[in-house]
Amino acid sequence: MWRGVGYRVGSRRLASSFDEVLEILPLPQATPVPGAQPWLLGLANVRGNLLPVVDLKYFLEGERTVLHEGQRMLLVRQPGGDVAVLIDELFGQRSFNESQLDAEAVLATGLGEGRYSYFIDRAYRLGEHTWGVFSLDRLARTPEFRHAALDTPRVEQPATENHASTEIEVDHEH
Repeated sequence: MWRGVGYRVGSRRLASSFDEVLEILPLPQATPVPGAQPWLLGLANVRGNLLPVVDLKYFLEGERTVLHEGQRMLLVRQPGGDVAVLIDELFGQRSFNESQLDAEAVLATGLGEGRYSYFIDRAYRLGEHTWGVFSLDRLARTPEFRHAALDTPRVEQPATENHASTEIEVDHEH
């Protein structure tokens, strides 16, 4: 039996392993980061820790998530610090057994199209819905995801100034 957290991004129903989701949180106020990719919503203060907040739908599909009351985000561990990924809808715990594994569903249903193909490697059929198993760990290790700076020409600055990086890595040590 496989268990995980079920959620929706765009029109896709996805599930990620419990060991990949540290916490499920409401969406806090995020402060935009100048010079960042449009899918990086900004930095949010969560219990004294600054977390990058990523619009997962925008990263995967190029379309912004419509924000609403009760919006949720999944807190994901990545090398260098945690990151929060915004989802469209939270379904909670989902359990699947081997008889529900649908080897052809990833391709047949379009679950694995576009950028999703790198993160979904199998799917389960539960009732009338197909659930793609989405690897948040693989997402967090993807170079494009980890580097949230826009690729714009940089103007050389005097060596005396200190410039912050716009990588998603955040130091959580106090």
